[in-house]
Amino acid sequence: MPSLPTHDLPGGTARLGDLEVTRVGYGAMQLAGPGVFGPPKDRDEAVRVLRTVVDLGINHIDTSDFYGPYVTNEILREALAPYPENLVIVTKVGAFRDDQGGWPAALEPDQLRQAVEDNLRRLGLDTLDVVNLRLEADHANHMAPMAQPVAERYGVLAELQQQGKIRHLGISTASAEQVAEAQGVAPVVCVQNAYNLAHRDDDALVDSLAAQGIAYVPYFPLGGFSPLQSQALDDVAKRLDASRMSVALAWLLQRSPNILLIPGTSSVEHLRENVAGAGLELPDDAIAELDAIGA
Repeated sequence: MPSLPTHDLPGGTARLGDLEVTRVGYGAMQLAGPGVFGPPKDRDEAVRVLRTVVDLGINHIDTSDFYGPYVTNEILREALAPYPENLVIVTKVGAFRDDQGGWPAALEPDQLRQAVEDNLRRLGLDTLDVVNLRLEADHANHMAPMAQPVAERYGVLAELQQQGKIRHLGISTASAEQVAEAQGVAPVVCVQNAYNLAHRDDDALVDSLAAQGIAYVPYFPLGGFSPLQSQALDDVAKRLDASRMSVALAWLLQRSPNILLIPGTSSVEHLRENVAGAGLELPDDAIAELDAIGA
């Protein structure tokens, strides 16, 4: 397949290791059914969303085999394979879905190896561009990182990287100390954590990673399963005649040049709105007002 078309997307590009990606990416989690469980209500629309992602010039798609489970990766392959040569697919391992729709950890060495093989098979790839190790997180506390061992788990993925099954490694729901522990095993090209206007525990980590040339990929820009409530955000959005999501994404994009966005949606219309919204120009007074939300 030829490379993706080039378009002027908000924020330009950044790097995941040696891979150049658009800073506005796409998170495929919402392509699965309600609660990220089961098939989508409209599979054809899910396919259209992914093809529109490519048409817009976005070349960074975030996924996981435990979305659905399996559903998102299967739709990705149906919609886009054979993949454009510069499309970067980032996946994650470290959890599975139980019958109740929960997200139990799957961090034993054999589970991690199997998860990598499952992603390779369902996506139809010989090598995964980037694999994030998803650590256990405190779901009741905005997905805050929890104390746990990292080196052995990350080492399993590093072995698979040496075997040519993974190109680059990253880590998710990790503290600064856990990122450093992983770096002692193998390079980290990205950190994917919950971060937004109101929940900014990672401010120092974002800046530290930027100094190291490492991408920071925030998820839940409006709070995810616990929607962000902020009168200040509502006021700024109203004043700028923009949506709350547009303001939240634009703030993230201007926060630091190493931040990559992966907003998700199951609607072509919302996808286009998210991309356009990320390019919203925030005046200085709006940025100051938004900065104060998480202060």
